[in-house]
Amino acid sequence: MSALISNFEKSNQLRGLAHDLIPGGSHTYAKGDDQYPVLSPGFIARGLGSHVWDADGNEYIEYGMGNRAVGLGHAYPPVLEAVTRQLQLGCNFTRPADVEVECAETFLETVASADMVKFCKDGSDATSGAVRLARAATGRDYIARCSDHPFFSTDDWFIGTTEMNAGIPRAVQELTLGFQYNNIESVSSLFERYPGKIACLILEASRGDDPENNFLHEARNICHRNGALFIIDEMITGFRWHRGGAQQFYRIEPDLSCFGKALGNGFSISALAGKRKYMELGGLEQTESPRVFLLSTTHGAETHALAGAIATMRIYQNEPVIEHLYAQGQALRVGIAQAVTRHGLGAFVKVTGRACCLTYATLDQDREPSQAFRTLFLQETIKRGVLMPSLVVSYTHSNEDVAKTIEAVDGALTIYKKALENGVENYLVGRPSEVVFRRFNTKPAAVRERELAAHG
Repeated sequence: MSALISNFEKSNQLRGLAHDLIPGGSHTYAKGDDQYPVLSPGFIARGLGSHVWDADGNEYIEYGMGNRAVGLGHAYPPVLEAVTRQLQLGCNFTRPADVEVECAETFLETVASADMVKFCKDGSDATSGAVRLARAATGRDYIARCSDHPFFSTDDWFIGTTEMNAGIPRAVQELTLGFQYNNIESVSSLFERYPGKIACLILEASRGDDPENNFLHEARNICHRNGALFIIDEMITGFRWHRGGAQQFYRIEPDLSCFGKALGNGFSISALAGKRKYMELGGLEQTESPRVFLLSTTHGAETHALAGAIATMRIYQNEPVIEHLYAQGQALRVGIAQAVTRHGLGAFVKVTGRACCLTYATLDQDREPSQAFRTLFLQETIKRGVLMPSLVVSYTHSNEDVAKTIEAVDGALTIYKKALENGVENYLVGRPSEVVFRRFNTKPAAVRERELAAHG
């Protein structure tokens, strides 16, 4: 094995500047310094396929893949070529561009349950658009969201339900209700407690665990019996479970669904799609209902992002992308499980989720989830050239990548086992990572920066 990675000098210099200029030091909380070890790359300079290089020139096999937004691989040539061609024609005009129609046609070929689609830039806009549409269609205020699924939107209707709800009126917080995945009683009881008041139910079709006892179909039936809409968030499952989304995999037709992330292979595009009778409430043809201000954004249909999405969808239609994601994910699962078993750590490190979208759990001596041990595991895999906040593969993750990753995990597990025996604090450099949704920060920025400098 090559020498362990230990140089983060440029990253550490940039960290101090970033925290002075940008709240949180980044534009996505999941990418923030508090989510990673002190000994980690703070900034990525470039990516190609399944590999990235940080600001100090260190190379990694990468498994976050832009928070699951990059399904084909970084700088994937056919997508870049389509984007480049379109950019040479301009990216934003006073009237719609013809590529908007082509992209809509391609999307609706791919997601068969939808009649109409409207594009935007991020997942939050799409899910919030779906919620607004449901409220308009039903004349109701309450939203039911799956409490087991960690994120739906940056907007008040969802963030108000988290620990990080400062700035959101209590009246807004109280309009969002929770239910549990695979617990149909928790769904039916909500409608019993709030008769005629719930506009919609929104959930991910799966977080890795399959629906049990026909859960998705039963939940949709309850919604429809009670006059509510059934919405599936496909930000993660879309273009991973199946090219047509988890809805096609599980054979469930939602009223509305929301796609993003892998739709544009990293380019900023998301989509709200659904049945015509609901989607047209945001259109110009219907005259019987009040108009819905539905997803009107200056940059919502930037032509290069649409071109990238068309190229991406065509690749999914014509090549075995989904099959590759499952195969490489399964190879990772098996190889890591064997390494865990060799080290006798089966009770402490677990690979979870569907093969196309794996995650992992890190447990402490009491077999409880541990941020300290997660941080140590990240620290040690990063040292060995693997950046894996999750185990999300792309179309460009090769057999060699998988083999090298298993080798890196094997080395990290050696340290993990020692930490279980002697204390994690003896092996982890600096503080543990944090959960995103927390009420308060635990360490002032100035202390953090001194800690970074000490280990720079």
